[in-house]
This record gives sequence, C-alpha cells and structure tokens, in this order.
Amino acid sequence: MSVRTQGSTIRLEGSCGVEDAEALLVALQETDSPSVDLSTVTHLHLAVAQVLAAAQPAIGAPPQAGFVRDILLPAIATATKQTIS
Repeated sequence: MSVRTQGSTIRLEGSCGVEDAEALLVALQETDSPSVDLSTVTHLHLAVAQVLAAAQPAIGAPPQAGFVRDILLPAIATATKQTIS
C-alpha cells in the first residue's frame, strides 16, 4: 500500500494507484490536522489527486521532481487556493 500514516503526517509513496484513493480519504478523515508528505511519490492516479483537491490537506513535502510537482500540485493549489511549500 502506498498510503502510510505516522502521527499527523500521511505519507504517499511510490506509484499511487486508484486503490489508494479510498485509503487516503480514510487516513485524512481519521487524522487531526493532517499534513501530506509526497516526497517519494512517482505517480498519482487522478482519483488520488481528486481526494487531495477535495480534502485540501496541508502538503508538507512535495515530490522532488516530475509531473506531480510541476503540473499537478500547482493545479490543485490554484483550484483550492492554497500554497505548497
């Protein structure tokens, strides 16, 4: 599974497929003031991106490079009017 919770941090790891969308949603609902760490993400299924856009959690650590960091996260931030550090 690509979704791991550690305290108030939810880590998405590697390639996050459609099956991870529900796990992410549950983790977000069960965590007080969640922060999402995407530092090791290589791929996000659009369903996972939609959960992030809808839930609007803090993004604590963006991916190091690639489409998710350069295109997808800025689009989510613009749509939800949040800033990504």
